[in-house]
Amino acid sequence: METDDASPIVTGVEGLDYVLRGGYAKFRSHLVEGRPGSGKTTLGLQFLLNGAQNKERCLYITLSESKRELLSVASRHGLSLDGIEILELVPPELSLDPSQLQTLVHSSDLELGETVQSALAEIERLKPDRVVFDSLSEIRLLSQGSLRYRRQVLALKSFFLLSNATVLLLDDLTAEHDDLNLHSISHGVIRLEQLSPVYGGERRRLRVIKMRGVQIRGGYHDFVIRPGGLTVFPRLVASDHEMVEYGPPASSETSIDNLAGGGLERGTSTLLMGPSGVGKSTIASAYCHAALLRGESVLVLLFDETKRIFMARASGLGMNLEAFAEEGRLLLEQIDPAELSPGELSARIQSAVGRFNARIVVVDSLTGYLNTMSGEQHLVLQMHEILTYLNHKGVVTILVLANHGLIGHVVAPVEMTYLCDSVMLLRFFESGGRLRRAISVVKRRVGPHEDTIREFKITAAGLAVGEPLADFRGILTGVPSFEGKKADLLEDEPS
Repeated sequence: METDDASPIVTGVEGLDYVLRGGYAKFRSHLVEGRPGSGKTTLGLQFLLNGAQNKERCLYITLSESKRELLSVASRHGLSLDGIEILELVPPELSLDPSQLQTLVHSSDLELGETVQSALAEIERLKPDRVVFDSLSEIRLLSQGSLRYRRQVLALKSFFLLSNATVLLLDDLTAEHDDLNLHSISHGVIRLEQLSPVYGGERRRLRVIKMRGVQIRGGYHDFVIRPGGLTVFPRLVASDHEMVEYGPPASSETSIDNLAGGGLERGTSTLLMGPSGVGKSTIASAYCHAALLRGESVLVLLFDETKRIFMARASGLGMNLEAFAEEGRLLLEQIDPAELSPGELSARIQSAVGRFNARIVVVDSLTGYLNTMSGEQHLVLQMHEILTYLNHKGVVTILVLANHGLIGHVVAPVEMTYLCDSVMLLRFFESGGRLRRAISVVKRRVGPHEDTIREFKITAAGLAVGEPLADFRGILTGVPSFEGKKADLLEDEPS
């Protein structure tokens, strides 16, 4: 018996090894199932290409596609199948190569035993280390019965085991009922799914149903198929990541720090809540600018505006961010919620923290982020994992949440206050026929904070915070009553 029997071997798919805690089991047969178009062929080719790079003998047995079609698929991904043997058992009318019409085997004219023997003979001749068998649906059709089909797959599995080959058996689930018999006789089972939302691009996800002897990372994991192959984005589990030492608080270098008790503590999350246009993104930009001046890296995820507008607004407030973006310390990610899956978004955040050592992460806004999720409950669960992960890494997280409504009664689209360590509430209020802005810190888990409501103003020189609005009543309603002197309010700058 081989000493490395059933030891993990690399899958060739980025992210999948992490889900499987190492890779496929060596010398075992694995079932990869999914509807047509879900990515089974691409996943199988990447497995063989990784083996070919390691000088292993690799064989692709196809009963559903011709060799020319497989080469075309690989070329579209910029991949070369050199070093991979391809055995095709394809009906002549499906072949794209006229020179092969007389030599191809017509699988529908063969008995089941002849078809399988053709494949086994090639395996016996090549003695491959890695095999992809595409697909079992053809064997199912030739078997004409579930009992015979199960016995034939068992025979294949036993032969592969004796041949010391690591095998992927692809199944396109075209039968009326998914044959769960295959699950019991396979060492591992991976299911690929393709979902079509009402609007936007398709979403793909996979789930490892079983992998004997391995505590897999369960649940659904998003993946994409792009030029170069298939990439898996493992579901973020915060407890899998180590905690780091926290540094001093992050300052915005403005008087807003006084409200927050001197700045935002490392490893905490802050929620900026308020109606659209009240100044939430401007406050987030102030913290980013101060961090960049300190030499830190910053990640900003933009859902609601473009990079150009973000830069222009900051520049208009005396914060020039262009140089930091060119230097690579300001990472601006413009997100299209209709095209980006939640798993890929989590992966981008982890990459920014792990590779670029981002110390501040801004999500602007949660309203846009909500659109990437299928439901509010899913948003809260995933955001909990993201915030916990960032807290473990000592990152300051700033979340922007736009309320529904501008003046008077406003409603948050999703309840997130209990997840965050600090909450800054921003409101418009009317006074003397003019709109003014008010800011207050209503929650801070770490350390003291002011409980006053202050006026604040956005000017070309930056942010200005006034005195506590002690003479107002009902500011948070949007239409307060004023009982003090006009001198207590911030004056406009002379034009």
